[in-house]
Amino acid sequence: MRILFIIDGLPGGGAEKVVLTLAEGMLRQGHQVSLFSLRDVCQYPLPEGLVYVVIKDQNRKPWRKLTELSRRAGQLDDALRKAGDFDLVLSNLHKTDRIVAKSNVLDATKVWFCLHGMFSTSYLGHRTGFDRWMKQRKIKAVYQRRNIVAVSHAVADDIRQQFSLSPSRLEVIYNPFDIKAIHAAAEQPCELAGEPYLIHVGRFHENKRHDRLIEAYTESGVQAPLVLLGQGKPEQTEKLKSLAKRLGVAERVIFKGFQSNPYPYIRHAQQLILSSDSEGFGNVLVEALLLDTPVVSTRCPGGPAEILSGELARGLADLSVASLAEKIKDIYTNPPYIDPQKLTHYGIQPICEQYAELANKQ
Repeated sequence: MRILFIIDGLPGGGAEKVVLTLAEGMLRQGHQVSLFSLRDVCQYPLPEGLVYVVIKDQNRKPWRKLTELSRRAGQLDDALRKAGDFDLVLSNLHKTDRIVAKSNVLDATKVWFCLHGMFSTSYLGHRTGFDRWMKQRKIKAVYQRRNIVAVSHAVADDIRQQFSLSPSRLEVIYNPFDIKAIHAAAEQPCELAGEPYLIHVGRFHENKRHDRLIEAYTESGVQAPLVLLGQGKPEQTEKLKSLAKRLGVAERVIFKGFQSNPYPYIRHAQQLILSSDSEGFGNVLVEALLLDTPVVSTRCPGGPAEILSGELARGLADLSVASLAEKIKDIYTNPPYIDPQKLTHYGIQPICEQYAELANKQ
């Protein structure tokens, strides 16, 4: 089967990583896989055997934004004519979807738009009145009566309910994880091994709510250090360091910056914490569980509540500092049992099989 992924560049990030994991899994299963990138940006190693095509927009005219979507759709169509037909096309990220939706070459029955996040949070936010209505209308115009893959049931419900959208087909497929590769990467040396610490992995972004994290950590009374793996704008980092200092925990909040291989740090931590306002899925939660590291997460809109079920649901906190602090302390002193057998459905093979099956749902 010929499979095409389309994405707006590979600058790093969860959705981009998911796409490459899927591409590698599809290649292992014997499919012919291509990836069209709409920007010449790639910070990830590409799987061997992947046909990688960059469709770069060279237009620099002052009015280029006014014609961007139709122009870029034309550029995509040119590349598609050269590449030939595909059995399955997977479009990723909203900017890409807007361009793919305008293609005159693609067979709409073979195209699936993969939604990686909560659209109401990302695109509606604090919009009100006419502005909110216009944004809802624009998003609905892209996805109405299209084939959609959502990375969680929460994402699927969000796109239907918040945008009054009726997809042609809608499937929920969780993100894939190369379990063997994660375990192998986690075996690399870690200077923190043997020392108790808590960890948060994620970029410094307002949605990740590092402020809530540091305040809850302080209130929890847990004395083990809190390690932050990630980075952001310098002013964001300084703001968080100032908060830790003001709360009297500056010496126990360790800023480790971005780590290309976070798995050894996750593996040796006593607990991983997610403090976000929303998460389309919550990849880092599954990664931690695969490495037998207990997790605490806000019960935010998105995937965390679907991942943390059964005994693991003890780690779900309300969207408040007090609740998150309580869960941090509880899971630290009395961690739940993590059953590895209940995580096998996140493996790369079963997830890739679900995606390949989309070609038969036309």
